[in-house]
Amino acid sequence: MEEISIQIKRVRPQAAPLALPDYMTEGSAGMDLFADIDGEVRLAPLERALIPTGIAVALPMGFEAQIRPRSGVALKQGLTMVNSPGTIDADYRGEIQLIAINLGQEPLVIERGQRIAQMVVQRVVRAQWQEVSELPSSERQEGGFGHTDAAREVRTKE
Repeated sequence: MEEISIQIKRVRPQAAPLALPDYMTEGSAGMDLFADIDGEVRLAPLERALIPTGIAVALPMGFEAQIRPRSGVALKQGLTMVNSPGTIDADYRGEIQLIAINLGQEPLVIERGQRIAQMVVQRVVRAQWQEVSELPSSERQEGGFGHTDAAREVRTKE
């Protein structure tokens, strides 16, 4: 498995240090991120909050970090990330903060040090547009928004 060295900084070094992002198992693609808050944050159903992680990173050019919900807390508590996956660009040096939302039916509490999201580091490919008057044809063409379901129904009836 490929590895890359990434610089990381604690934003509030005077506070009791939280664990740095970490892979919880050998096969994990994402590193868990921790809530760096004083006390706790209570979220009513459908309420959003910006949750700081206490870290800033310097990703190498050509890489991004994607922020995603943790599946366990999403299933058990309804906690997820609003803009998922969120993107941390290589030139961003501010604190990583998470836009959390409670999609559950009950209020939930986020506490300091709680693992609430995960971060996946990915390579980035930049697109260069080539404007044309016509696009090459494809089997799908302009079909979208469920068109494969309709096409599958037609094939199964034949």
